[in-house]
Amino acid sequence: MADARELELSRAMFDLAPVSLWLEDYTGMKALFDQWRSQGITDLRALFGAEPERVRQCAAQIRVLEVNAKTHALFESRGLEHLIDNLDTVFSGDMLNTHGDEIIQLWEGKTEFSNLSVNYSLGGRRIDIQMTGRVLPGHEQDLGRVLVAIEDVTERETARRQLAASARYAAGLFAHSPVSLWVEDFSRIRQLIDEVREQGITDFRVFTDVHPEFVERCMAEIRVLDVNEQTLKLFEAPNKAVLLNRIADIFRDDTLSFFREQLIDLWDGKLFQTREVINYSLNGDVVHVLLQLSVLPGHEHDWSLVQVALTDITARKKAEAYLEFLGKHDELTKLYNRSFYVDELNRLERKHVRPVSVIMIDVNGLKAANDLWGHAAGDALLRRTGEVLAQAVEKPCCAARIGGDEFALLLPGMDEKAAADVLANLEQLVALNSQFHPGSPLSLATGAATRGADETLEETVKRADILMYRQKSDYYSKSATDLREAQAEFERWREAM
Repeated sequence: MADARELELSRAMFDLAPVSLWLEDYTGMKALFDQWRSQGITDLRALFGAEPERVRQCAAQIRVLEVNAKTHALFESRGLEHLIDNLDTVFSGDMLNTHGDEIIQLWEGKTEFSNLSVNYSLGGRRIDIQMTGRVLPGHEQDLGRVLVAIEDVTERETARRQLAASARYAAGLFAHSPVSLWVEDFSRIRQLIDEVREQGITDFRVFTDVHPEFVERCMAEIRVLDVNEQTLKLFEAPNKAVLLNRIADIFRDDTLSFFREQLIDLWDGKLFQTREVINYSLNGDVVHVLLQLSVLPGHEHDWSLVQVALTDITARKKAEAYLEFLGKHDELTKLYNRSFYVDELNRLERKHVRPVSVIMIDVNGLKAANDLWGHAAGDALLRRTGEVLAQAVEKPCCAARIGGDEFALLLPGMDEKAAADVLANLEQLVALNSQFHPGSPLSLATGAATRGADETLEETVKRADILMYRQKSDYYSKSATDLREAQAEFERWREAM
């Protein structure tokens, strides 16, 4: 009677268990194992890899003896017979990919096995399961009774898959972002800054002025955790290892001053920053970037995770520089233009700079060159003049094209003697330039003046202009005399003939 009550209690516990329970008979599988061993098979994993159909052959030998109520609820079956008749639905799809693992565990002599797998309800619903099996005592040799517990972990596995998909999505965004992305660890920098605060320092800008080595030390403490593909392209690195090994080649020269401003902002609590900075590619080219630094949420206390985005603005900066150049320079000769010349005259006037000398210059024969050989020839003369004048002076002096064939040299800090030296050097440069262009000599009319004690710069320019026009007049007078003499010689030659 007691045995009957215990059996009834056991059945009740089996049927009312909160997880799906299956009582199964694996003797057919054990017989198959014995057959394969007699054939010399020792590595079941290799066999399954070579012949996946063997897994299905093993599964077909399993006999389901009994299941509990939770099993019918989970798999939407009406009873044991209904469930057994539709086992192909339950164990379909991904099931056979993982079922081989539990079979291998039994092959290896284990009496307990477990696996994470996928089943399907009779209604077609996917069920992620955590399966655990145990050979019941007394059946270790024949595998006649095996109890299998199946836990529905669909919700957990769905969340895990969603998390994995989110991680892949985020990794894809990082890897294939069109801007350079860096993930960095600034925790050591945070510690160094905290140590400075503890010393009673309140003005961090003054502190870094006095201790520039602190900025260098902080830069050396940055730990780069990862970079994306666009970073390698931007800095012309073949791979991450090379890039990280040559960080010092990227962040050098002006980079330190930009980094100092980042530190000052971090000191002030600005955990998101935007600024334009200069870096360098591994080939040495200047790379202008828009830097956006962000201490990622959850890491505000230690700065252990910082994302830096670098957008390449090199093309924009070059365009801006070119537009700025055009605003101050003459496009043909590359010298300063009239606008810059006027601004510089006014600046020197306001600053009361003394001494200041001015050399006014005009290209001789430009009209004749245009008339005889076209404007391309005239433009060539103007470009050659620009080349000569650019070599004749250095900053703070400047050379400017102020009209069609009119040029000026502004010489702050130069007296008459210094201006005379510039003129002498200019004559040598003109002669040298003409040697490289035989048949098309360069000729310049010049006039130099040095600012008097009570004279405005405008008056100085006028005096230089007058002297230049006198020289130009002499040039054309001599040219006319030479032309008349040539004509007279021709007439004498013709009469002699």
